[in-house]
Amino acid sequence: MPAEISFIGLFLEASLLVKLVMIFLLLMSVAAWTVIFQRQKALKEAQRRAQRFEDRFWSGVDLNRLYQELSARGDQNSGLELMFTNGFKEYARLSKSSRSAEAVMDGSYRAMRVSLSREVDKLEQHLPMLATIGSTSPYIGLFGTVWGIMNSFIALGSVQHATLNMVAPGIAEALIATAMGLFAAIPAVIFFNRFSTRVEKLENSYANFMDEFSAILHRQAYSQQGEPRA
Repeated sequence: MPAEISFIGLFLEASLLVKLVMIFLLLMSVAAWTVIFQRQKALKEAQRRAQRFEDRFWSGVDLNRLYQELSARGDQNSGLELMFTNGFKEYARLSKSSRSAEAVMDGSYRAMRVSLSREVDKLEQHLPMLATIGSTSPYIGLFGTVWGIMNSFIALGSVQHATLNMVAPGIAEALIATAMGLFAAIPAVIFFNRFSTRVEKLENSYANFMDEFSAILHRQAYSQQGEPRA
């Protein structure tokens, strides 16, 4: 009797469609947890690197020296490091070819804005998958449950005397699909909301740095060209 009411026993007794639904929900759960662990690591690393760079940037280090150090690392830069190097590179390039401080600042700001957009896209990578799993898996599980219960009642129609022992296993195996759908959806929704908040905070941090760095470059651009500041 215990084997009949175990999860494996109910899975083996389920119809083919319900089995497929359960397997699909299991794969969705595995995919969700894979994304959760990957995004957790990536966002933690992004926050650590952003904090480390800001500490170095505001320590009074020479910007040319900092730019040379980061440029030597090449593709290893990300986040604020990449925004700084792209913005400073464009600033230095335009400063040599343009006499207008506004043109220099516009080009530098656009370079940092493009870097910001790309970095936010990286931070949001795979988050739509979590949202999809969180919103669809309960309905997929419900579909498996409805199908299983429907088959159970159809089977009851062929007998004259229905008993609880005849109905209970079919309903139990059908309800497992709903439980698996919720098992996949709940962590996906929780971590999607959590990661979205962390990405938003990082994006605000990046945007604040971009504005502060632009103000520094703005002062340098006008002082180098001897123009009155606006």
